[in-house]
Amino acid sequence: MSQSNEHARPLISYRTEEVDGLNIFYREAGPKDAPTLLLLHGFPTSSHMFRDLIPLLADRYHVVAPDYPGSGYSDAPSHTAFRYTFDHLADIIDAFTRKLGLKRYALYAQDFGGPVGFRLASRHPERVTAIFVQNAVAHEEGLSDGFDTARRLWADRNAQTEAAMRRHLSIEDTRGQYLFGAKDPARISPDAWTHAQNGLDRPGIAEAQIDLLHDYQSNLKQYPHFQAYFREHQPPMLITWGQHDPFFTLAGARAYAGQLPKAELHIFDGGHFLLEDHAEEVAALMREFLGRTINI
Repeated sequence: MSQSNEHARPLISYRTEEVDGLNIFYREAGPKDAPTLLLLHGFPTSSHMFRDLIPLLADRYHVVAPDYPGSGYSDAPSHTAFRYTFDHLADIIDAFTRKLGLKRYALYAQDFGGPVGFRLASRHPERVTAIFVQNAVAHEEGLSDGFDTARRLWADRNAQTEAAMRRHLSIEDTRGQYLFGAKDPARISPDAWTHAQNGLDRPGIAEAQIDLLHDYQSNLKQYPHFQAYFREHQPPMLITWGQHDPFFTLAGARAYAGQLPKAELHIFDGGHFLLEDHAEEVAALMREFLGRTINI
C-alpha cells in the first residue's frame, strides 16, 4: 500500500566540494530555491552535531552544514601544511559558500561556529539574514574558568602547556563535554562522543586542534569587531543556551543584548551540546523566529 508523502522525512545528501585544494564535506537538505540556513559546528564535533536538527528544518529551508578542514569527513592536511587558525577556517568556509552559490543565508553558530560565523557576517553583512547563537560567545565575560588550560597555552606555548591541552582531547573529556549538564544523560547518544573522538584520534589531528585552540586567543581580539558589526547592522538574533555549559557562561549569552537589544534569549536545562537532547525545541523556536524575521 502506498503511503502519503505529506509527512515524509526530508532527504539528506552527503557531498563534498573542492575548496582551495581541499575536499570539504557537507550535509545538505531541503529545496535549493528556499531560504538557506548555514550551520556551523563546534569543537570537537562536526556537522554530525546537526544530524537531528537538519530534518526538522529541511521541509521548508535549504540547509547546508559543512565540516571544517580537520573535522568530520573534510580533508585533514597536516598542521605543517595548513594553517589551522580561525581566520583560515573562515576563509575556507567563505570560499565554500561562494562555490555553492550561497548568496544569502541565516547562520547557526555553536562554539567554534561563533568565531567562524561572526567573521563571515562582519565581512559580508549583506549576506546574513539572521543569526542563531547556541553556546557561542563574542564577549570575554562569556569565557568560564573552563578556559584556564587554554589561557596558560596562550600565555606560553611550550611542551607542558601543550601536554595539558592534549589531555582535553581524550575520550574522557570528549564524553564529559556531551554529558555534563544534560538534564537526562540517558538521552545523550554515545554516537555523539564516539564520532567526535574518532575524528580526534586520526593521525595528526591532535596537533591541528592544538594549533586551533592556541589560536582561539585571536577570537578575543576580534570581539570588539564582532560587537561593532552587531551594533551597526542589527541582524535578527535568536540565542538558545544550555545553562550548564562548562565553558561558556550565561553572562556571555546575556551580553549580546548590549549590542542587540532585540535579540531573543531562551535558556535551557542543558549543556554545551544542547541539540543532543533539545533539537526539537530549538527547531521550533528557529522556525517561528524565521517566520517573523525574514517573512517566509
